Formats: sequence, C-alpha cells, structure tokens
Amino acid sequence: MSTLLRGMFVFALLLAAGCTGQRGQRLEDIPTPAQFDALATAQAQTANAPPPGFRDSVSFPEVDANLDDLDGARYEVQLEFDGVFARTTRTTSATTHAQISFNRVGSSRRVLVQTAGELLGRPDSSFEAVRLGPDSFLVQNGQCLTEGVDAQTAAVLRAGTLIGGVTQAVPAARKAVINGEEAWQYVFTADALNLPNVHLEQGGTLNLTGGELWVAPARNVVVRFYLNLDVTNALIFDRQLPVSGQILIRYDLYDAGKTTNITVPFGC
Repeated sequence: MSTLLRGMFVFALLLAAGCTGQRGQRLEDIPTPAQFDALATAQAQTANAPPPGFRDSVSFPEVDANLDDLDGARYEVQLEFDGVFARTTRTTSATTHAQISFNRVGSSRRVLVQTAGELLGRPDSSFEAVRLGPDSFLVQNGQCLTEGVDAQTAAVLRAGTLIGGVTQAVPAARKAVINGEEAWQYVFTADALNLPNVHLEQGGTLNLTGGELWVAPARNVVVRFYLNLDVTNALIFDRQLPVSGQILIRYDLYDAGKTTNITVPFGC
C-alpha cells in the first residue's frame, strides 16, 4: 500500500471536522465526566435504569461491536486534532469526516473519507471505496482501482479498529431517543478507554475532559460515542513525531437494521 494512502487510512477516523451547527462539535456541548462510583450508586435509585443485562455495566472495546448482527446501518465518524508538535511551538492540525454504510444481506459496504490538514502531509484528500461481494473498488484522484490491497483495505475500513471504544462504563440514569433508537447513557473514566492508535511517549499524558456513551440495548450497539481528549507527547497512528493538543471524536450510528442499495462507485 502506498505511504500516502496508508497515512490516509490510519488517520482517517481520528482527526475529524464537525458539521457546523450540529450538537457535539463544541467543547461546551460535551458534559464533564461525572464521578464514576457516585453515578453507579445513583442509577440504582432511579426509574431510568436500563433493561436487564445492561444495568450494572457495559463493555464496547470497539465502538462498532455487534454491527455485523444487523442487516444494515450507516455511521459517521468525525474527528479533529488541533495542537503542536510536542516540545515545540510549531502548530499542526488535521480533520477527517468518514461515512460508512453496509448491507449485510447484500454483502456490500461503502466508505467515504475526506481529510485535510498539515499533519497529514497534504492539504486535502478524499476517497470512496466500495465492496460488492468479493469485489472491491477504490476511487481516488479521479482514478478507479479494482484490484490490490489498497482497494480491499479501504473498503473494509472500520471505526472500531481505529478509534477503539470503552472497556467498562456504568449507567448514568439517563434515557433518551438517540438517532431514532431508545438508548441509555453510560459514563466511563479515562482508564476505561481503548484507543489503539494513540500511544503516549515517555512522560506523555492523556486527560478525558468530556465524553458520552449511548447504548441501545434492544440492538446491543453503541449509537453515540463522543470524546474530548487533551494529550501531551502522544504518537497518533503511524506519525513519527509526537504531538500535544486536543483530540475530538464523534461517532453516531444511524438507520440501524435498515439496508441500503450500494452500487459500483461513479468512475469505475
């Protein structure tokens, strides 16, 4: 796989731009994490307790766990990094917006990724990848690839392997309809985060400044996962230089259980 394309893949779901006017794109939209033990006690005294099997805690080390059990769905991942190269005053940033849909009945997936930022090595990049049964297609820079590792890798890009998830979270005694699904909110600590592509160098730190996890028990899936992180001296994906700054992560699941028609991408 080319170095540039690999860089796009590994950065594709960690550094994303938000949509103007949508909830969760500003720091103040994300609640400060509440006390873990206090919430665990409080939820037992409220009528908003989740259904049996979800009342004590949940574990979603990969945020898109159990989606393969659905006939279809789509989800969006938006991320943003803004900061500096560690131990320097040189600023750097990157943004990514990814849309992924799948149809299990039709054995098909569609991946759209747009990235921008100096940290990625070029100002703007995008690609569309589609898998139809055994065949994969990748459209980038006006060219279509129908064979090779690049097309296959892009078409199976997943949020869970890139942004991870939460190993343990407890109910927050809050219930709402999120993205069309009856969901309950859960809270977690920084120690419970699984971030496979964020690695701290010696003396590095990671601080969870805000987060939300909403789970739909009826489908046993995460419908929303938001994170605000402050990091120092951290390696992000395959970047060679550590950075310090703020990482924002936004994951939303839509149309759970619904199938969509996925076809060969335009240009192929």
